[in-house]
Amino acid sequence: MEGEGNPDIVIVGAGISGLSTAVGLHRLGIKSMVLESSDKLRATGFAFTTWFNAWKAMEALGVSEHIRDLHDRLEGWVVGSISAENPTKEMLFPDSEEYESRCVERKLLLEALAGELPEETIRFSAKVVHIELSGHYKLVHLSDGTILKTKVLIGCDGVYSVVGKWLGFKNLATTARLAIRGLTHFPTGHGFGKRFFQFYGDGVRSGFIPCNNNTVYWFLTHTSTEIDEETNPENLKQFALNKLKDLPENIKNVMETTDLDSIVMSRLKYRPPWELLWANITKDNVCVAGDALHPMTPDIGQGGCSAMEDGVILARCLGEAMKGETENEDASYKRIEEGLEKYARERKWRSIDLITTAYTVGFIQQSRGKWMNLFRDKFLSSFLSRLLLKKAHFDCGSLDS
Repeated sequence: MEGEGNPDIVIVGAGISGLSTAVGLHRLGIKSMVLESSDKLRATGFAFTTWFNAWKAMEALGVSEHIRDLHDRLEGWVVGSISAENPTKEMLFPDSEEYESRCVERKLLLEALAGELPEETIRFSAKVVHIELSGHYKLVHLSDGTILKTKVLIGCDGVYSVVGKWLGFKNLATTARLAIRGLTHFPTGHGFGKRFFQFYGDGVRSGFIPCNNNTVYWFLTHTSTEIDEETNPENLKQFALNKLKDLPENIKNVMETTDLDSIVMSRLKYRPPWELLWANITKDNVCVAGDALHPMTPDIGQGGCSAMEDGVILARCLGEAMKGETENEDASYKRIEEGLEKYARERKWRSIDLITTAYTVGFIQQSRGKWMNLFRDKFLSSFLSRLLLKKAHFDCGSLDS
């Protein structure tokens, strides 16, 4: 059956990129429909670190002050080895917007973005199973039999994107690394300070980041074959604690007090950057954004940040294309096509750069080689820190620029 009130723009996926795009379009007075296969907003991954580029995107979307109120600004980071015999290095952030960093809970960000949209914008339990062309329109088939007819289809449906598959993207590359993530709540305060603690060595990279006075997000990526993706949370916690047994007690206590239902593990995947050289980011007024476009390893903390960049830039390009729309269907289609192509040009090389940098940094930080470890510990740690900040220094601009 054909859906009622077919929208001009359908966005698949109510994650960071999907909701950012929808909010950006809403700010420009353009309606969209967001399809979410789950029955509620999902916050996979628990939290992520935000940098300069993320705050510029949030300012454009109008949610920055609300998110700032809920999360503490990080004062700097402490980097060290998981071996107790090596001293840590500390870097304090200057008090400027270029160094603003906070660890943001995904759930709170998604709720803030969703709260900016008209109530009927997000359609839950709406799983896309098939896409077909119908002249200048796309027919989006849902699992419940509904068919939506739309002018523009945007895939923000993650690493296993149905829309990305339709565009011709191949399966992702799989690394040998797994990531364990957790979120710990301290009702009376964690006393952890406002710094990002990161430790690495022996094929392991781990971080502990306060979101606010009561919540700490932590992660551990590793190349071990001792556990797999089917391991239960209790064993995951014990594995992580064993890997970090030489760290200070207050650091290990964050893991020890994490509820088992707040621990997950997944294999790290990425899109080979060379695929974006010839891939169709957009075709027939269909495009992708966020993890559907540029899934990357988490080593430079840019997955969620760049997804918001996508949303702002995509909304701006579509807004420009749909201004002063006429009754001429061919002309309207052509303008939208050009707008999406402009978006693709803006995001292509940025995506390639971020994917490549993230993979390279992860490879260096988790190397087991003796000489690589020595080189990294003595010379590379400060360089990698500066590189991370350099990649974050990107301004997506306002919605109407």
